[in-house]
Amino acid sequence: MRCNRTIRRRVFQVRPDLPLRVARGALAVLALSFLAGCGLTTIPPPSATQPVRELPADFRHAALLKPAAERVTVARNWWSLYGDDALNALQQRLPDVNQNLAASMAQVQIAQAAIDTSRAARLPAAGAGLVAARSDGGATTLGPSLSVSWELDLFGRLSQQVDVARARLEASEFDLEALRLSLQATLTQSWLSLRAVQTQSALLDDTVQAYQRSLQMTQDRYRVGIVSATDVAQAQTQLKSAQAQVAELAGSRALLENALAVLLGEMPAAVSVSAARGLPEPPEVPLQLPAELLRRRPDIAAAEKRAIAAAAQVGVSTTAFFPTIMLGANSSLRARTLADLLALPPLVWSMGPSLALAAFDGGARRAAVASAQATLEQASAQYRQTVLSAMQEVEDNLALNAALRRQTELLAESLIEARRALELTLNQYRAGTVSYLNVVAAQTTALSVERSLLDARSRRLTATNQLLKNLAGGWGRAGTASP
Repeated sequence: MRCNRTIRRRVFQVRPDLPLRVARGALAVLALSFLAGCGLTTIPPPSATQPVRELPADFRHAALLKPAAERVTVARNWWSLYGDDALNALQQRLPDVNQNLAASMAQVQIAQAAIDTSRAARLPAAGAGLVAARSDGGATTLGPSLSVSWELDLFGRLSQQVDVARARLEASEFDLEALRLSLQATLTQSWLSLRAVQTQSALLDDTVQAYQRSLQMTQDRYRVGIVSATDVAQAQTQLKSAQAQVAELAGSRALLENALAVLLGEMPAAVSVSAARGLPEPPEVPLQLPAELLRRRPDIAAAEKRAIAAAAQVGVSTTAFFPTIMLGANSSLRARTLADLLALPPLVWSMGPSLALAAFDGGARRAAVASAQATLEQASAQYRQTVLSAMQEVEDNLALNAALRRQTELLAESLIEARRALELTLNQYRAGTVSYLNVVAAQTTALSVERSLLDARSRRLTATNQLLKNLAGGWGRAGTASP
């Protein structure tokens, strides 16, 4: 007997007193006859293995990784390690005013709506309507109707759709947390860079004053004939050069203030930060950090959840090879007039199952499964790349932090010697034993070393800030920034 691969809905006209078990029996007979008469070619669902690897013991070894998504604990108020009250105040404002965060929160709400929609598909659907029709003879027929339908999730299609939506929702939530962490780190970095520019500006202001005194000294000595006009020209060149550097830093400060304003949801140039001098000390980084800290990163967790969603989507695509089974019922009241309709004429209703399976689709279902499997491979590779990149970031900033710490120590020692050499050279120039070229060289060296020291300290703060971000806010206990 030839099997029709598509069985359309059969409606049984029944009386209101027909037991519900008759309808259930009809559905069972229909389903059994279909499955007995038709050999189904199915594709097994994907395995539930996680696309993850083992973590190494520390950050000096290469190995595989474990699941991270259930262990995300971004440290609270990790920026307070810098001990800057102004920075703390800005960070408290950030969550309420940043527009990128607002957009990401909306994305989470969209994902939540998607999971609500997928859950609703598992419940019965009901509808009602009122129809007015005019026949060829001019008679008008009125009729209200009520229909109910429910898809039986025997093969897990609807439940796996819920799994997909749930994993995507969790990925969106982790994306939100990752964005919040990134913005906190960006705000902290912008603030530290602004403090570095302010400190450099203060240094150059002091330098300009020192060069003005040197110019005045050379002009006095020139007027009495002790030195030539060359010394005056050299002193003026030094002064103008320092003043030009002050102007350059003013532009850098304006750009950083504009960046802070946008981060805080303000128009550029709406934020003006009072001048400050000095850089905070970076938090001390432990000599060894466990790789377990990577499991707190929300971007890794988001990538993992996307791989899980892709795996669930493979299962959804596979269920297309199984039949769709629907339970349906509808009832209607029909009358020629509104009065007849209100008089409740006899109820006509029907109930029946429907079972359908596509006989030929040109390979569309297999293509959908292949596409879902390729998407799973892509999501798994992206997850592994996210972990590898995270480990590289930690290793880079650990190495950079150690190198810059040593560099600042050496530059601090060099600055002491440069200042001593400048003082000796100025005394020799006043005594007339050296030319002003020696003073210019000593001044240039001292300023260059001091600016290099400030730059190294600023870069070390940047490396530490990036390391804190890479480790989800710190290296202490869960939810804390410090040990």
